[in-house]
Amino acid sequence: MRSHYLSQLDTADKLSAEPWPEDATLYQPYEAEQILLPENASCLAVKAYLKMCNLPFGIRSCANAEHMSPGGRMTKLPFIRAGAFIFAEFEPIVNFVEQKELAIGSWQDEDEKADMRTYVSLVENIFTMAELYISFKNERVYKEVTAPRNGVVFPWPLNHMQNYGKRRNALRLLKVYQWNDLDIDSVIDKVAKCCETLEYKLKESPETPFFYGDQPCELDAIAFGHLFSILTTTLPNMALAQTVQKFKDLVEFCRFVDEKYFQTRCLPN
Repeated sequence: MRSHYLSQLDTADKLSAEPWPEDATLYQPYEAEQILLPENASCLAVKAYLKMCNLPFGIRSCANAEHMSPGGRMTKLPFIRAGAFIFAEFEPIVNFVEQKELAIGSWQDEDEKADMRTYVSLVENIFTMAELYISFKNERVYKEVTAPRNGVVFPWPLNHMQNYGKRRNALRLLKVYQWNDLDIDSVIDKVAKCCETLEYKLKESPETPFFYGDQPCELDAIAFGHLFSILTTTLPNMALAQTVQKFKDLVEFCRFVDEKYFQTRCLPN
């Protein structure tokens, strides 16, 4: 036990001692033809966070990014290679940046950080589950979008095997989080309530652009990643996007973050 603890301390010292590598690379599936809604949201959240931290990074798209990932709690994506270290998904990557004392949100006190991380957990859990649900439980979305995109980089019959395994894993995750037996109305209700909570938090600082004032924190990054991905992804069933669109302050928040850090201008006025 003591040796394991010392090993953790040694790893933490190494993380904090090394500067941010100029060749840090974020790995993800191909955006145009392969990436799925839950993966896109997670990847965009990490990109937003790194941009908010003003940290340089490259992006490498590859067909087998998910299988290259060291693993994760939900999507396994994206993963980042920074020097000798590899981390996957939003929270581990954020923790890695914080170890180096390069993170946004360092101005927050401990109580505010604890409050903020409660919102981060809510956003990640609700939106990721909703994105998985619409992508893998809705038959039309699965047949017309999810399966063709997920299998596009694999030859027959490997594409069918890949789709079977991917859907099985997604449904297993939905079952673990008790979303598997929900109907679409219940899913939309959960998303709407999460949006209400986020909009209420945003309105607590009406004169500032971010959730906690004039400066961004990790909540801004993860909320943007999920909200913007939902708003800009075209699916046969647009129930998620239509729900988010009802919350005008959140839409304006997405437009502001996009303009400041990405300049895609994908959201209509």
